Amino acid sequence: MVDYHAANNQSSVGGPQTYMEQENDWDRDLLLDPAWEKQQRKTFTAWCNSHLRKAGTQIENIEEDFRDGLKLMLLLEVISGERLPKPERGKMRVHKINNVNKALDFIASKGVKLVSIGAEEIVDGNAKMTLGMIWTIILRFAIQDISVEETSAKEGLLLWCQRKTAPYKNVNVQNFHISWKDGLAFNALIHRHRPDLIDYDSLRKDDPVTNLNNAFEVAEKHLDIPKMLDAEDIVGTLRPDEKAIMTYVSCFYHAFSGAQKAETAANRICKVLAVNQENEQMMEDYEKLASDLLEWIRRTIPWLENRTQEKTVNDMQVKQEDFRDYRCVHKPPKVQEKCQLEISFNTLQTKLRLSNRPAFMPSEGRMVSDINKAWHNLEGAEKGYEEWILSEIRRLERLEHLAVKFHQKCAIHESWTDGKEAMLTQKDYETCTLSEVKALLRKHEAFESDLAAHQDRVEQIAAIAQELNELDYYDAASVNARCQKICDQWDVLGELTHKRKESLERTEKQLESIDELYLEYAKRAAPFNNWMEGAMEDLQDMFIVHNIEEIQGLITAHEQFKSTLPEANKEREAIQSIQSEVQKIAQSNGIKLSGGNPYTSITPESINSKWEQAMAMVPLRDNALQEELNKQNSNDTLRATFATQANAVGAYIQAKMEEIGRISIEMNGTLEDQLTNLKEYQKSIMSYTPEINKLEGYHQHIQEALIFDNQYTSYTMEHLRVGWEQLLTTIARTINEVENQILTRDAKGISQEQLYEYRASFNHFDKDHSGALMAEEFKACLISLGYDVEKDKQVGAQRLDGGRAGVIGPLSRRTGRRSLPGEAEFNRIMGIVDPNGSGAVTFQAFIDFMSTETTDRDTADQVIASFKILAADKNYITADELRRELPPDQAEYCIARMAPYTGPDAVPGALDYMSFSTALYGESDL
Repeated sequence: MVDYHAANNQSSVGGPQTYMEQENDWDRDLLLDPAWEKQQRKTFTAWCNSHLRKAGTQIENIEEDFRDGLKLMLLLEVISGERLPKPERGKMRVHKINNVNKALDFIASKGVKLVSIGAEEIVDGNAKMTLGMIWTIILRFAIQDISVEETSAKEGLLLWCQRKTAPYKNVNVQNFHISWKDGLAFNALIHRHRPDLIDYDSLRKDDPVTNLNNAFEVAEKHLDIPKMLDAEDIVGTLRPDEKAIMTYVSCFYHAFSGAQKAETAANRICKVLAVNQENEQMMEDYEKLASDLLEWIRRTIPWLENRTQEKTVNDMQVKQEDFRDYRCVHKPPKVQEKCQLEISFNTLQTKLRLSNRPAFMPSEGRMVSDINKAWHNLEGAEKGYEEWILSEIRRLERLEHLAVKFHQKCAIHESWTDGKEAMLTQKDYETCTLSEVKALLRKHEAFESDLAAHQDRVEQIAAIAQELNELDYYDAASVNARCQKICDQWDVLGELTHKRKESLERTEKQLESIDELYLEYAKRAAPFNNWMEGAMEDLQDMFIVHNIEEIQGLITAHEQFKSTLPEANKEREAIQSIQSEVQKIAQSNGIKLSGGNPYTSITPESINSKWEQAMAMVPLRDNALQEELNKQNSNDTLRATFATQANAVGAYIQAKMEEIGRISIEMNGTLEDQLTNLKEYQKSIMSYTPEINKLEGYHQHIQEALIFDNQYTSYTMEHLRVGWEQLLTTIARTINEVENQILTRDAKGISQEQLYEYRASFNHFDKDHSGALMAEEFKACLISLGYDVEKDKQVGAQRLDGGRAGVIGPLSRRTGRRSLPGEAEFNRIMGIVDPNGSGAVTFQAFIDFMSTETTDRDTADQVIASFKILAADKNYITADELRRELPPDQAEYCIARMAPYTGPDAVPGALDYMSFSTALYGESDL
């Protein structure tokens, strides 16, 4: 007997195959069961004859017909497709042993472990050894290549049977013996692949013989599978022989393997079409959302650019309230829509890259850059509109104040000039005595002093009118008319004053007497009266302040004014004493006064009256200033409240922006854990929204109080709004980046360890933590991962690390170091990861490149090959074939998009699946 243990160890590459270790342990005791041996003889004989018929021969007795080794060698040549050594034709025992040894040597060369099976036993007709040898051949050439989801041959065949028979009632395949006794499993296998051959619903579980015979006869007649077992043998055995059943079932597997390929091809097409349909829906959603957002921006910008001026502060405050409503109610949802639009666009592009589809190009004007540009224009218009509203409110406040002041001064001036022209044009001096003429002359000099004192008021009126015109006051026409009337009247008064003085001086030579006391009274009373009028005007003057310092300045000035009142009262008493002295002199000298002071119209009574009015205005002014001080203190409290909240919110936003920056760089755990943590982090950020709303409330109070500055904080509401929106957008983009990494990992089969290594290498060279690598940093990162970018791209796609992440180039033969990137190849890589030429490579682009270089992808050629299988190797496919092989919706999808086939072998209704497949992947795969 020949020992094949040593022969197997020498001839098998890598030692015996593990899938054979259990099956080669041949159970000789079981072969002693006559029922099992009978089943094996019949099954193995039928299996051998199914192959020997191809060579024009067969066997009758399995242990006798293989004794000379000739038909055994012929069987091995048929099932392997290889040529064995030339057999020996002699009839002697040694010739037979040599032939059998050649067959056994061939089996051993295929990595099969033969346990205690020698050529002498086969030549001697040992049935037990012969059946064991044939079972070994069946395992190696009929069952070994059956593999489902990387299982062993036996497990793969069992899993295949379970999947194919799963939809059938009364069928539960758990083994290769009991599960097949009622015959339903055999019939289910045939019906699953050829439903036209068997009426499965007519079969009964309680009639196993009929079921088995039906399956065996249909298989022999229509599937070219010889009948290997008798139904009675299977039913009459408590436990059918497992090896016989496995042999029989393997024939069904190989018979239906072609159908399996068609099913695989159909699945591939379904997968490709499903991805394409989902991508098209995402494209439609993006286009609609982009159109709606751009339309809203188009309608909003003209409203923000409208600079129609209003006449009053109240009208402008209505516009300010409308703008506040826009910022707090209408804009925030659009901010979310814009963020969602960018996320949807990035997700779609990632899915297109992962499914090897062309990048999505939105309709003209709907690119993300177009939306960002439109949004930038919106924010520019928004900022300008808010600044314009505030400046208009300030302008209108100033205008209202100037208009009131203008009309007050005009009223005072017009009251003063009333009757002055008549006085200056009268010729009373012609009939007056010398003393009366001198009195008239002194009176005129006093009038000139009064006129000079009023010159400043006229100039103030003209200056205020000019400022109202410069500030575009809505009632500037009436202001100009009144100012012009006053100026014209002032010129007339000046001219009349000059003429009357000349007339009085001409008659002065004739008039000598003058009352010095009256003159002194007039000279002192006029400026004092003017001072009182100015004081009363100041006490009634409106004031507008914006902070405590300004109101305190007004209070200080008012206190200084009150400190001058004692001296003014002394002057009043002195003036009154002059009049008293006149009366005293007149009484003492018996002079009858014919009227009032000839030099002035200011009487002591008018001085006293104005003095009393001025003194009554002082406490009113005190109260008004105190009320304004209280208001400014309240405004200061509002400033402090807003500043406290703004400083807290600003610090929070700054801290969270720095924190999200660190999180995006230092993320640990699985991508799912990172995604969960980021969403929890986003939720915690959103819980801070009430603080933002509280700050908006404080800001509204600030604006309603017309507060325009705040020394307690450097933050403005606009800066904090932008910071808050940027924080929310950054978190959403970080979450989207992790989601895209998950899509990349799942689609490309990248392991978690690979992603960790990619992230670690990327972060190591991202020195400034900007989330992007410059060209030189990216090149260093590729070298650190061992990527060789020589001219031949395929050479670089080798792994030298036993399957670890990264693609690295070959080692230098001289130094053992990896070759450095070539300039041309590196420029090609930069064109892939940085198509816009920005000079920076994001982490997502880096991941896409690495996954593309290391994983297989569906291509147009693969889809064409799948369609070719469904079309039975034709260059076209028909609508009926598509409906038969594909699900209804995807079949109709293909039919609607496939162009008619125009080749020389075209038939009516032929469709061109080749151009359809290449169109799915763009022109790059044509």
